[in-house]
Amino acid sequence: MREASSYRLGDLQLRIMRVLWRFGPLGVGEVRDKLDGDDLAYTTIATMLRKMEDRGLVDHETQDRKFIYAAAVDEQDVTRSMADDLVDRLFEGSLAQTVSHLLQTRDVAPNELAELEAIIRKRKK
Repeated sequence: MREASSYRLGDLQLRIMRVLWRFGPLGVGEVRDKLDGDDLAYTTIATMLRKMEDRGLVDHETQDRKFIYAAAVDEQDVTRSMADDLVDRLFEGSLAQTVSHLLQTRDVAPNELAELEAIIRKRKK
């Protein structure tokens, strides 16, 4: 896996990465089959994987004349980078404003509130 960097992934790129993180190395058709929702063309997925490889997000190896793609970046690094970018751009780096916004605009189950409180208690220690 590559070292942590700044990642900005589009929706399809993130969905493809999630498939590769979850299932491991796959061919283009297998990636396409595991994408939920859209019925995207094989060529669309192949093109996107090539572009993602150019950006260093995925690598491929050839098996029986077939490209097998694997994630080249760590899921936690991408999640951290994208979340940090969101907080920085939308909330000027304020975690308090980010959390406040989410609590005001989303339904939060009691168990999730309890989990957040536990995280904050643990962080205070």
